Amino acid sequence: MQLTFIRKTVLSGDTNCPSLYRTDRDTFVVQGWRVTDPEALGQLDIPAHETVVEVPSDVLAEIARNL
Repeated sequence: MQLTFIRKTVLSGDTNCPSLYRTDRDTFVVQGWRVTDPEALGQLDIPAHETVVEVPSDVLAEIARNL
């Protein structure tokens, strides 16, 4: 899988998190803050092989501008 960096949030400072990447498989890879809030996780049905991350809206808005 080849990743192309699209954007990091303005909240990240010197780090690249959260970030959004486009792949050569016509998908996106999202790097974000791991969700650990039990109440939030309780609202989801997450298989053992998956996880959820939280991403600021400015990162996701970049998808609309780049599609």
